[in-house]
Amino acid sequence: MARILITSALPYINGIKHLGNLVGSQLPADLYARYCRARGHEVMFICATDEHGTPAELAAAKADRPVAEYCAEMHETQAALARGFGLSFDHFGRSSSMRNQALTQHLAVKLYDAGLIEEVREKQVYSPGDGRFLPDRYIEGTCPNCGYERARGDQCEECTKQLDPTDLINPRSAISGATDLEVRETRHLYLRQSKLRDRLDRWIDSQKGWPVLTTSIAKKWLHDGDGLQDRGITRDLDWGVPVQFDGAPWSGMEGKVFYVWFDAPIEYIAATAEWADALGHDEAAWRRWWRTDEGADDVRYVQFMGKDNVPFHTLSFPATLMGSAEPWKLVDYIKSFNYLNYDGGQFSTSQGRGVFMDQALEILPADYWRWWLLSHAPENSDSEFTWENFQTSVNKDLADVLGNFVSRVTKFCRSKFGEVVPEGGEWGARETQLIEDLTQGLDSYQTVMDGMMVRRSAQDLRALWVLGNEYLQEAAPWASFKTAPETAAMQIRLALNLIRLYAIISQPFIPDASARMMQALGCDDWAWPGAAGDALQALPPGHAFTVPDVLFAKITDEQREAWQAQFSGQRGG
Repeated sequence: MARILITSALPYINGIKHLGNLVGSQLPADLYARYCRARGHEVMFICATDEHGTPAELAAAKADRPVAEYCAEMHETQAALARGFGLSFDHFGRSSSMRNQALTQHLAVKLYDAGLIEEVREKQVYSPGDGRFLPDRYIEGTCPNCGYERARGDQCEECTKQLDPTDLINPRSAISGATDLEVRETRHLYLRQSKLRDRLDRWIDSQKGWPVLTTSIAKKWLHDGDGLQDRGITRDLDWGVPVQFDGAPWSGMEGKVFYVWFDAPIEYIAATAEWADALGHDEAAWRRWWRTDEGADDVRYVQFMGKDNVPFHTLSFPATLMGSAEPWKLVDYIKSFNYLNYDGGQFSTSQGRGVFMDQALEILPADYWRWWLLSHAPENSDSEFTWENFQTSVNKDLADVLGNFVSRVTKFCRSKFGEVVPEGGEWGARETQLIEDLTQGLDSYQTVMDGMMVRRSAQDLRALWVLGNEYLQEAAPWASFKTAPETAAMQIRLALNLIRLYAIISQPFIPDASARMMQALGCDDWAWPGAAGDALQALPPGHAFTVPDVLFAKITDEQREAWQAQFSGQRGG
């Protein structure tokens, strides 16, 4: 049994996430966590809401709520949606926790002691009307490149050009709209990442088998232009982890907080401590996952994220942990994803474009979405959600293949043998061939699941479902029942056991449907199949079952057209 630590990139607090966010980190992380648990490994699956930074303050202001209240409410909303999608976190924490505050401040001091933090004086925009320095995102104006009138001080969303606030034409405060902005000098702390560049480079080179997407992004940041740059880790904001605190080795930093991208990854560790606190465990319970001097040296640590998060997880967060000179566990494998686009355009939280998690669950159960998203995960390139493809995939994969098999087998058995597993005769050549095919298919499925090859895993799982349907068509128990009822009974006994096998191996993808299959079979033995032949004898003759309701209803053309029209515009409210 291995010990596997899994973290998903933290969903940001400023609203409900769309399906592109979900498939870019949390959902594939859950797939892997469920699979590892099913194989008997000890798993710690951690996530949290990312609650600090400028967008949190802006979202709270837009909602006319104190930022702490807004974040608390949105955390509960996101936690409920995560449960709705069956995300099996061991703990879903908050980056605003006292655990994260203490650990962030602790690591900052360690970095300072190691000579890796320096104080820098720089020019920044100040708003006399607001009485504060304005971070880049708090400044809006006209883009000098394309003329878009609501460009932000860090980037124009219209043309994507990177900007400085001083580049904007007619700049104004995003808080108050004030235009009497000034440029003043301020002080910030910088993490001297450049001093760790060679060490980070060697560490990345030592990580064998990382996805090309992950390593190429990391290498680009390390070597392009002037190479890895030092990074400011403080901001002039009200909401966040305070920079000035008892024991801080610097002074005069009142009114500043740590940059959200400094404290957010630290929450992976802090959330594990929150997990221990919630269960009444001692410090050793979480430290054995994170401290290599306390047991974490035998942990395999896997991170899941979208490609935009890769630089922070391959460079900045490892620099924080390495630079602290403390024995923290570093990531072993980073599974990164490209983008999922929406029906000819892009998903966008800020613009409300696409299907969001709450809306998805209002339309269909989670398993419909889980299956489509995972089977179309944007691993090697961007992928696109279209309603036509969604309808086709649900109908052909879930309804016609898996759902059809379960329905035909259970209903036929009920009509001919009652709601018990029939006995019948011995297996024949056709059954022996099926077992060989299942054995090969399971081996392949387990290999690609171990390798976190998400789309390929879905293909292999579907191929295993197809084997059952092909067997049913060839065996034709409805025909053999007329002349050889014992043979039909044997075929149906095998098929009922095959439903159980499907429930177990499909559970990482479609947990609710798998649970319904097992419930209908009256079985709670979720042991992962060893030998396929043994697994197909788990339910003995005489074992009672019930016929489940339809596992997956087909999506009609009318439904598809209605949903396509419903989600063609902006998200309201």
